[in-house]
Amino acid sequence: MTTTAPILIAVVGHTNAGKTSLLRTLTRRVDFGEVAPRPGTTRHVESVDLQCDGRTALRFFDTPGLEDAVSLRAHLQAFGESGHKGDGEEGATTPPERIRRFLRSPEARGDFEQEAKVLRTLLDADAAFLVIDVREAVLPKFRDEIELIGGCGKPVLPVLNFVRDAQARTADWQALLAAYGLHAVVRFDAAAPFVGAERDLYQDLVTLLRHRRADLEAVVRHLAHEAQSRDTAAATRIARLLIDVASLRRLLPAGSASAGASREAAVAALRQEVFAQAQRCADDLLSLYGFREGDAGEARLPAVEGRWSMDFFSPEAMKDAGIRLGKGAAVGAAVGAAADLAVAGLSLGAGVALGGAIGGALAQGWGPLGRKLLHRLRDIRELSVEDAILGVLLVWQLRLAHALARRGHAAAGQPVAEDAHFSVPPHALADVLRAVQPARSHPEWAITKGGILGARQNQHADLEKADLLHIVTQAIQSITKCGMQPPV
Repeated sequence: MTTTAPILIAVVGHTNAGKTSLLRTLTRRVDFGEVAPRPGTTRHVESVDLQCDGRTALRFFDTPGLEDAVSLRAHLQAFGESGHKGDGEEGATTPPERIRRFLRSPEARGDFEQEAKVLRTLLDADAAFLVIDVREAVLPKFRDEIELIGGCGKPVLPVLNFVRDAQARTADWQALLAAYGLHAVVRFDAAAPFVGAERDLYQDLVTLLRHRRADLEAVVRHLAHEAQSRDTAAATRIARLLIDVASLRRLLPAGSASAGASREAAVAALRQEVFAQAQRCADDLLSLYGFREGDAGEARLPAVEGRWSMDFFSPEAMKDAGIRLGKGAAVGAAVGAAADLAVAGLSLGAGVALGGAIGGALAQGWGPLGRKLLHRLRDIRELSVEDAILGVLLVWQLRLAHALARRGHAAAGQPVAEDAHFSVPPHALADVLRAVQPARSHPEWAITKGGILGARQNQHADLEKADLLHIVTQAIQSITKCGMQPPV
């Protein structure tokens, strides 16, 4: 049975161990606290809530780093041995009682003010996450920190941070923790959490807080639901990008189709529109996964860093995205004139022979077939974006979403390589591109301010576009379900 009171978790550890970064990742609050490589960034206790189903399930307390545990341990030992009494108390007999007496002493407001903030918070909490930077050598000061934290008498779950780093001393730290009876540890890299790390964190916490099992299991279920919702939202946003780009049209008026400068200008304008739409989609994905546009440098995501210069139309981009060209390819070539010389079996000659007999009726009543024939008769060409470019956009945005789903909100300087195993199978790519094809018959769906074949939207068109969006989203989700699950 769940309770209404939030579980209070003190996040403690040595200065600059990544406590704030861990909380940013757990709560997806990139704006929480201050993250910087200099020590002692957090000077005061700050709280942040994890909301589940409209209520606060957990309240985390981000504490300052323990800076002088060695001196404080010596002070507490002398403090206890002196038989010091205060407020009518007999001598302190247990470590928590000794710490409470210390917190009422002048030293807690003087030389050991930072440490006092940590210990006071921990005494009021239900449990603690002890965040450890495993790149650090196991020095005596860390033993004193563990003893100080353990002296508060609260359940402690060590969280091993930066375990992917080449300098990680994970085995040394696990041996030290085991010596103090801390055998249950979680490997949780705040820069790039392991898949399942959040789930493991809360499930291990159940072993320390068995009376809150139902609440913690509810948190795990909620996080799984949120992950699925983000997955669906990402697939929907990418589907919308593909539909919008597939429906883009630019017209080359009579006489300009063969004019090099005019055609190049129109192609450049269309390419620029594709770039703009791709960048808007990337920014939306950043927001969806709890990042800001300016976080690319901090997050060190290759797919984010290169989004402004990525040439979606280059052969290198197609090769990088795994787009095959030529015989047997699932997709076509590049952006260019898309006015068909043969439409639905009608050759250009047959179209001309029809002459004025079809007139404007084609464009009004025969849909895209009529529009294309009429434009061809008038020597007007349509420029559109072909399937190869749609394929590049799809793969690139999927890679970005895949990386963001596995990226924590940690400090700068922790690069995350793209997953070398993530790829889009050719058949899945072809399925998505086939699904998006109906958008080519609806230039009125394109979102741009000029240069398209425009038509006023109506309720029927909106419903038709919504239906196609659902179909394309499902096709994309068939890819994401295999390779884009976030670290829940």
